[in-house]
Amino acid sequence: MEHTEGVLIVISGPSGVGKGEVVRTLKKLDAKIAESVSVTTRKKRPGEVEGVHYYFKTIKEYNALKKSGKFLETFEVIGNYYGTLKEFVFENLDKGTDVLLEIDIQGALDIKQNYPDAVLIFLAPPSMTELERRLRMRNTEDEATILYRLKNAKNELQKMNKYDYVVINDNILKCAQSTLGIIQAERLKTKRNEEIIYLLLRN
Repeated sequence: MEHTEGVLIVISGPSGVGKGEVVRTLKKLDAKIAESVSVTTRKKRPGEVEGVHYYFKTIKEYNALKKSGKFLETFEVIGNYYGTLKEFVFENLDKGTDVLLEIDIQGALDIKQNYPDAVLIFLAPPSMTELERRLRMRNTEDEATILYRLKNAKNELQKMNKYDYVVINDNILKCAQSTLGIIQAERLKTKRNEEIIYLLLRN
């Protein structure tokens, strides 16, 4: 027998910590995890694919979705808006499928408030020096944006204690394996398996 309720997993961390690579590795380790694709108003970066990395919308389109109550959470980062679609998340959870969200800390805390059963995992860098190196290696942003992200990262690290778990990303595979271990443990919690427990006690 498997767990009967899907687990909502929220992964956050400062820009440049390697969230995307960890998530891609995690999905290779467990293909059953469904990743929710966020909606955003920011411009598409080279190599990004519509519907795979994000759903890219204009401000007008985004506001229409927000007004109609389509988002589980919505937040703004450096003038760009991001949101998670309710329909995808709850349809999968109801089917018993685990759903993974890779979102900003502000959005993650909003989800925890609205959906207390969500499991929040914070990915942290081994050091601020290493985080700066990773940001510069991306070569996608100007100096002012990099400095802003580093300043913002220090503020984000102060909110780690609001998360259920903290995992240091000093190695992609190791970090993904540790994250998967957390998810596997959460699947086995009694509160997520009440139906199975009920059936066992009836026999």
